[in-house]
Amino acid sequence: QVHLVESGGGLVQAGGSLRLSCAASGSWFTFNTMGWYRQAPGKQRELVATITSGGSTNYADSVKGRFTISRDNAENTVYLQMNSLKQEDTAVYYCNTQATNIWTHRPLASWGQGTQVTVSS
Repeated sequence: QVHLVESGGGLVQAGGSLRLSCAASGSWFTFNTMGWYRQAPGKQRELVATITSGGSTNYADSVKGRFTISRDNAENTVYLQMNSLKQEDTAVYYCNTQATNIWTHRPLASWGQGTQVTVSS
């Protein structure tokens, strides 16, 4: 099994910054794409950013130029640096990993428990 531990959410004023972290652990797994999604009240969960093990990134248009995703492959940790935060960024942010079992080669998608980000005016 894969276990994800998220941290870094909180309350920040508009224009401020936060950094989210997600540490993944799991014996016998390699972690491929890792990413962040978010879900605002009354809305569907949406992609924020993803990063492959090779470092290729993908961002939602709404966060391009403000958010930066990065990862530490040695620690199986993914980060999301969020700058110039807006009220519309308020949501629960979820970490997601796409892993592969090194013995069975079966894929496994996992989600973190979510961390609240609230941006005030």
